[in-house]
Amino acid sequence: MAETIDESKNVELTDDDLENKSKGGLIKMAGMLRDRRNELNQMASERASKRDELNAKTREKVDEAQQHREKRDELNEQVQEHKNQRNELNAKANELFSQVDDAKSDLDLDDGKSLDELKEEIEQLEFRQQTEVLSTEDERELIEKIETKRDQYQERKSKLDDTDGIEDLKSEAQEVRAEASKHHQKVTELADEAQEHHNQMIEAYREADDIRDDADEWHEKFVDAQEAADRHHEDFVRVQKRLREMDKAEEEERKDERAAKREEAKEEAEEIYQKFKEGETLDTEDLMKLQKSGLL
Repeated sequence: MAETIDESKNVELTDDDLENKSKGGLIKMAGMLRDRRNELNQMASERASKRDELNAKTREKVDEAQQHREKRDELNEQVQEHKNQRNELNAKANELFSQVDDAKSDLDLDDGKSLDELKEEIEQLEFRQQTEVLSTEDERELIEKIETKRDQYQERKSKLDDTDGIEDLKSEAQEVRAEASKHHQKVTELADEAQEHHNQMIEAYREADDIRDDADEWHEKFVDAQEAADRHHEDFVRVQKRLREMDKAEEEERKDERAAKREEAKEEAEEIYQKFKEGETLDTEDLMKLQKSGLL
């Protein structure tokens, strides 16, 4: 920051100085006022240049912030577009998964044992039939169980054979969900990028405010120097005006002196001329005076 003006270097002019100082003293004071004025004008010019430089940097930072704002807004628009697509796809996926659940419910596939479990149970019962010695009654009950299990197995297998359409529906739902996830990932990436531009915008505006504060201080310093220069200029003009008045007064005084001398010379010449007419002898100096006066 610029140093404050050294008040001790300023030149003070009072009304008493104007009225009572000698011409030489006023000429000296005029020179001092002029030199200090020029020094202060130079100082004001340097401060104005620094202020203008900072104002230009402020505008650059504001422009930079605006660019980040525009990029942020552009990215936020893209975020919203991807959000809309993600939500639409998620809604579609939810509908497809709901259709899968409804189809499974219609086939009762969620209840009961799997084919592998039923097959294993059948094999265990058959192994028991083959290896154990059973009564006629127990063997009949065992055969009935085996037949029941085989019926369950065939029924289950038949239902599963009808689920190809469900699997296709499920695959489609999963693909749609995966596409929605891609859009969600894009939302996250773009939102992070938008936030980064937002942060950079805030920082650029903060820097612009700081630089603007510095520029305002330089402007105040410029005003101080310019006002001081203007005061010195005004005083310089006052002294110059006073010197012209003094010159004019001196010229008038010289005119009066010349007029008085001419009148005195005229009167002296007339006296000499009167002597000449009376027949007195004139010396060379008297003759010269008469010639100058035009009387001879």
